[in-house]
Amino acid sequence: MSLKNLMVHLDQGKRTASRLELAVSLARQHQARLIGVFGQLASSQRIGVVSTWPTTAYTEAAAAAKAAFEQATAGLAQAEWHDINRGSETEVLRHITDLARHADLVVMGQHDEHAQSYAPADLVEEVVLNSGRPVLILPYVGTFHEVGKNALIAWSNAREAARALNDALPLIEGGGTATILSFSTTTEEARSSCDQVVRHLACHGIKAKSETMLVGDIGIMDTLLNNAADLGSDLLVMGAHGHIGLPFVSRGAGTRYILRHMTVPVLMSN
Repeated sequence: MSLKNLMVHLDQGKRTASRLELAVSLARQHQARLIGVFGQLASSQRIGVVSTWPTTAYTEAAAAAKAAFEQATAGLAQAEWHDINRGSETEVLRHITDLARHADLVVMGQHDEHAQSYAPADLVEEVVLNSGRPVLILPYVGTFHEVGKNALIAWSNAREAARALNDALPLIEGGGTATILSFSTTTEEARSSCDQVVRHLACHGIKAKSETMLVGDIGIMDTLLNNAADLGSDLLVMGAHGHIGLPFVSRGAGTRYILRHMTVPVLMSN
């Protein structure tokens, strides 16, 4: 399997360069088209009662990002730049989500609540839950030149988990290994489901091992992150859940917890 149409979100934040580097690497590896989408929060300039857009600051930030994109993508057969040219939170969320629907994979960055943010805090969650496309999210700390060589797959035999697993195959195939951490209500069910996943991955040439965990155990999300650290994983694969309310509210809370505390790249699908 291969990726043929990639999208990376860009702004003037310091971590943009890391996202762009990985996106370009994936585009070269898969001989894919890469579209760089510049979108960040900004207010229009007001002179008296008259508003003008875009502001000089926004124009300069977009031009700098475009120059960096063109330099990083030199030599790619297909590389395109797109400026959503909007600054309100609603418009940034809507335009980036709409554009994401036309990509095989979207590369984005984790929101850093301790640093100046140029994008809506819930941008990644919005794209994950509403674009219908897999999203690869890079943590705001660390350097990641490649992903998928040592993946940790969160498995629960649910629709979202199945979607994420198969969306991640292009990143894991070609020499990657995987550990499946299965969550279920009974050990027997977890093991049976894991066996099916191992066989599925073997059909794609991926060596996998499995571990089981009962959903009654506490700290599932922390367990995922701890396992990723202990295994030296370069990718966490998991299904994403939205705000679906009681009695399943904890599912969406888990997704938001990972988005907030992730320490390795995460591929999420909904």
